[in-house]
Amino acid sequence: MTGRSNNSGGIDRRSFLKISAAAAVSLPLFSISRWANAAEFNYKLATGQDPTHPVNVRLQEALNRIREATGGRVDIKLFPANQLGSDTDLLSQVRSGGVEFFNQSSAVLATLTPAAGIVNTGFAFTDYDTVWKAMDGELGRFIRTKISETGLVSVCKVWDNGFRHVTSSAREIRTPEDLKGFKIRVPQAPMLTSLFKALDAGPAPINFNELYSALQTKVVEGQENPLPIIATAKLYEVQKSVSLTGHVWDGYWILGNRRAWQRLPDDLRAIVEREFDRAGQDQRADIARLSTSLQDELKTKGLTVIEVDRQAFRAALAKTSFYGDWKAKYGEEAWSLLEKYAGKLG
Repeated sequence: MTGRSNNSGGIDRRSFLKISAAAAVSLPLFSISRWANAAEFNYKLATGQDPTHPVNVRLQEALNRIREATGGRVDIKLFPANQLGSDTDLLSQVRSGGVEFFNQSSAVLATLTPAAGIVNTGFAFTDYDTVWKAMDGELGRFIRTKISETGLVSVCKVWDNGFRHVTSSAREIRTPEDLKGFKIRVPQAPMLTSLFKALDAGPAPINFNELYSALQTKVVEGQENPLPIIATAKLYEVQKSVSLTGHVWDGYWILGNRRAWQRLPDDLRAIVEREFDRAGQDQRADIARLSTSLQDELKTKGLTVIEVDRQAFRAALAKTSFYGDWKAKYGEEAWSLLEKYAGKLG
């Protein structure tokens, strides 16, 4: 759930945190005082990430710009860190209209829109070039269409959650064999449960807001998440090592309640979509930079950082029925779109 700079320069995480904290406190206060009585559309946007995560920093920037660009007609308040409920709670709240917008990972969204989970196919994406060609291309359009069929609206291009890595409080994960019997927390996501079962681990689906305590009390030995989430959620306090498995890439979708979205006039919808897309591009860059710089920072927090042979993990997965099973579930159209970008799987 951390990172930012202005658009033209490199990123320094301490500077990022200072700037983001100032932005999170000062910018909304200015805008709220100026526009508090003028808003025609007062909406809520919920996230599960820590306030310092790039998702929240960039979203707050977008919401401030939206308020300014609409002359205060659209006022969207940000509620980070699961303030309005767990990931699965928010999924139902946005569908019912209790919350107008939220961001959701592809992994959890797959419980409602199965096609969204195809991006989490184990070891499908090897780098960001491949990810963005797929997600800004045909695969991303296919998923957005499937999202719209569930009553939700994808209001912009997908944001970046990052490549996910395995952490542990006990054994170090260096080879596929080390996962055998490993008790690992996964989100409420069928694909990730399936992936770790195929590799003989013991996956336990647990909501993110319960993750820290589950690790602290040893309900599970480890978990898997992108480095920015490991850092901002302070998981290094209850874990000893991180293995750079990069086993799946995951995205964040900014999703809206269809009725709330349609209540906005066309010109206001265009502004909201434009600013979310702009913020999403900035957030993608933040995550990519942090995914590198955080390796050193996590070492200073006491985590052992382990480089692994990702190809060995992919080869172990290919020996199972994993790829064949998911191809059958997703169907030929979706799987062929994935393989168009990722190459032949299985």
